[in-house]
Amino acid sequence: MAHRVNQRMRWMFVQTLRQTARLRTANILPRLPAPRLIHTTPTMAEEYIEKLKNENPYFSKYAEKIAKLQQTSAEELERRVQEKSERDRATQDSAAARSFSVKAPKPAAAEVVQAKPKMLNDVLKLELIQDKSSEEIGKLWTEYFKTKDSVSAVIPAKDYQDIAQNAAKYPTFLFPLPRDQGYEFVVAQFAGNEAHFTPLINYQAYKENAPECMAMVHYPELAESKGVVLMAAEYDSTVLNASEAQCLANEMQLYYCRPSERRRQLLDQFTTQPEAFRYQELISVLESIQLS
Repeated sequence: MAHRVNQRMRWMFVQTLRQTARLRTANILPRLPAPRLIHTTPTMAEEYIEKLKNENPYFSKYAEKIAKLQQTSAEELERRVQEKSERDRATQDSAAARSFSVKAPKPAAAEVVQAKPKMLNDVLKLELIQDKSSEEIGKLWTEYFKTKDSVSAVIPAKDYQDIAQNAAKYPTFLFPLPRDQGYEFVVAQFAGNEAHFTPLINYQAYKENAPECMAMVHYPELAESKGVVLMAAEYDSTVLNASEAQCLANEMQLYYCRPSERRRQLLDQFTTQPEAFRYQELISVLESIQLS
């Protein structure tokens, strides 16, 4: 608004000067002595330049160019400063949006349809890997997902058996996710060989229609023949980055694969005594790992 007002005032001032010049040329107005300078409040460009002087150690390098631009095209300098301010606001808004993952709900389904379990053969042709070792298969698996928005792992079959048993016993849990402005809680829901992760703020708002930020699938087809279970978790890159997705995957394994006594107690309490559950305990456990 201030920028438009400044432009309007400049236009009116120029028009007044032109009209005055025409009247003096026609000898309708008397010639006046040179006017005194009028001091006004700084424009956006002037304020921005003062800020550069105080905050930017490289200001002197560009001072001559800025001064020249001020003299030749004040309006152009104002326009560039306005664009810079808008870009800065957009960057700040984007960073704030990533601090807490608020997203629109998924379209509500007309009826509940049982999803078909995902199969390894849909991702990796089993006949092409039957003669390969578990190490070779693991390398192929991680290479395949390296270029995708995903986290992948090769899990020993015994470890997955423990994960599956705990997932059946504790089908829903919360994980704290470190963010720029604190922690965000993410709900994990297990169903069969899949786990779906949703920011708690979205889950509270939209329930079953809440958009997920990560979908994790375990493929147990090679458990008996190769002794491994392949895992892939695809994440929404507008909500999570790669390190945040890896953090959630690590936390899931810590709680569901041979958990410590303290983590087992938290799983039990969340499932059987939710009214007594304290969210801060999850953060304390995570911070104890980070400090150790």
